Amino acid sequence: MTKTLADIAQDMAGIDIAILSTHTENGEIANRPMSNNGDVAYDGTSYYFSYEQARAVSDIQRDPKVALGFSSEAGLFSKGIYVAVEGTAELIRDKAAFQQHWTSDLDKWFDKGVDTPGIVLIKVKAKRVTYWKGRDEGEVKL
Repeated sequence: MTKTLADIAQDMAGIDIAILSTHTENGEIANRPMSNNGDVAYDGTSYYFSYEQARAVSDIQRDPKVALGFSSEAGLFSKGIYVAVEGTAELIRDKAAFQQHWTSDLDKWFDKGVDTPGIVLIKVKAKRVTYWKGRDEGEVKL
């Protein structure tokens, strides 16, 4: 049975950490964990806060093609799900957008909230979502 994006989103509910992969200036791939900030209702677009000077930001400015990896806590042959997302990232520097996606958990990373100097919001819009759940695997193109 092929899953829809809504099915996958339901399985992903509660997964807060994604591995964000970007292309570096020398053609390598860089990976880092990023928090969804509790914004886990997945519709194919996800948001991550970062600092302007972060490597992820300069990588995305140069090449907006990114990947995200998600994993629930359960093991490979249990109820867990693994999700790989290929998409395009956009850098947002608009305070109104920051407020839309802000949660109090972010205050420990950004001490002046949405007014923290050098803050940037990374928006990742999925083009393709691949999933593995037990023996079930498939792909959703968006």
